[in-house]
Amino acid sequence: MVRSYQKSSDAFARATDVIPGGVNSPARAFGAVGGTPVFVDHAEGAYIFDLDGNRYIDYIGSWGPMILGHAHPKVLKAVQEAAVKGTSFGAPTEAETEIAKRIIAAVPSIEKVRFVNSGTEATMSAIRLARGYTGRDKIIKFAGNYHGHADSLLVAAGSSAATLSVPNSPGVTRGATGDTIILPYNDPAEIRSIFSRQGPEISAVILEPVVGNMGCVIPENEFLQVLREETTKAGTVLIYDEVMTGFRVAFGGAQSLQGITPDLTTLGKIVGGGLPAAAYGGRAEIMDHILPAGDVFQAGTLSGNPLATAAGNAILGDLANPAVYERLEMLGSQLQDGLDRAAGKIPHSVARVGSMMTLFFSPEPVTNWAKAEQCNTHQFARYFHGMLQRGIYLPCSQYEAMFISHAHTTEDIEATISAAEEVFADWD
Repeated sequence: MVRSYQKSSDAFARATDVIPGGVNSPARAFGAVGGTPVFVDHAEGAYIFDLDGNRYIDYIGSWGPMILGHAHPKVLKAVQEAAVKGTSFGAPTEAETEIAKRIIAAVPSIEKVRFVNSGTEATMSAIRLARGYTGRDKIIKFAGNYHGHADSLLVAAGSSAATLSVPNSPGVTRGATGDTIILPYNDPAEIRSIFSRQGPEISAVILEPVVGNMGCVIPENEFLQVLREETTKAGTVLIYDEVMTGFRVAFGGAQSLQGITPDLTTLGKIVGGGLPAAAYGGRAEIMDHILPAGDVFQAGTLSGNPLATAAGNAILGDLANPAVYERLEMLGSQLQDGLDRAAGKIPHSVARVGSMMTLFFSPEPVTNWAKAEQCNTHQFARYFHGMLQRGIYLPCSQYEAMFISHAHTTEDIEATISAAEEVFADWD
């Protein structure tokens, strides 16, 4: 049976008249796979429903936050109770202290934390803080790692191993990115090389400790160890961007799995329980340089607002139960094995950490951006639309991770594997 998307198509046409490209974030467009974006009417648990009444097993989960599933009763109740009291005050509330304590208890590297409204704000603020703390200008990021759309981080890697980058978006000046150095991910030799030459000039290194923005890419242990050693020797601030991985791959984030203690950590997505919220935190010695404790400026009218903190407190309370992550690991393993079998002889690899996963159309594991670029994106687009027609909602790009929620059932996973088997059976 061929699904109808007529209402979504009509909605998209109306949206393009008033919204650039018809969407409010490029990740929602179908630019990488073709076709018209599905417009969502509502969601519940592991499922989303579009305007045409089609139901999908959802593996986006609002790009990660819905780890307990959509419209979770505890989150809804917490938000409703908070909203009755007022949606924003521009003044402190005890809920902000409560969620700060939850984060500090879960992530040992964080001694103090500041709340903001988005992952971009968190990473931008962490970079500014690192520069203010060290008195240095240069930063390092890794090719294929996305840290939001702040000017100094919105840059592309060149073909060489370590280059001073140029911006990859109009409107971003060379001056804004002139102090940003790009390195290849998972290359410890390049880390040693750049620090031997420029270590005293580098204020911070920022990375995704499990990459989700070139698909799910897993770091190698030597890479992480060398990074921690070199930054420590140089007095450089190591920033773990756990906007995606924080409370997703483990309760204490990726750093708790890797045994690495970063100096600063950025969080987002899950900490807001599906509402706009993010945070950055770390060693008190560094965090106390932020205004008003210190002199590095950062502010936000809606930071730590009552609705987001209520949702965050509700979701983090449930995630403190280890059984949640045990079940996510079980479901993730089931889906990984099933997709691997379904793809069969088609050149592919599957990468997964906990409930975060990518099926790459690449014959060998993807470890960096150069290898990610070699994926067969035409095959991915065919796979994506085949799955969509069978009621499986996947990220609309080869270079995005998919997410499993606690609301998924083993039957949902088996249905997804069966759909993949049908899709691949039709391939030549």
